[in-house]
Amino acid sequence: MFYEWQDADLLLRIKVQPRASKDAFCDVMGNCLKVRTTAPPVDGKANQHLIKFLAKQFKVSKSQVELISGDTRRKKRFKISGLSCVPTVLKEKDNANNRE
Repeated sequence: MFYEWQDADLLLRIKVQPRASKDAFCDVMGNCLKVRTTAPPVDGKANQHLIKFLAKQFKVSKSQVELISGDTRRKKRFKISGLSCVPTVLKEKDNANNRE
């Protein structure tokens, strides 16, 4: 499972593909959700861009999205605070992963 709940916080395991042609959620790879981002992996730009992308997708403010591990790695863990349910995009990816 690429996500888990910790009280009202959602913890996500993400594998990032920087310098992609567009920002997008992709496939589930093992216990990570692959996310493409257009930002380069330079000076934390990809991390900041990913925080902005996640905030927009989950309809929360950027301050509610926190990188908790993997600052310089492709595999990262994020905490998204203040959610009350699993967002649709996660349900779709989780269901697709379970069908395989």
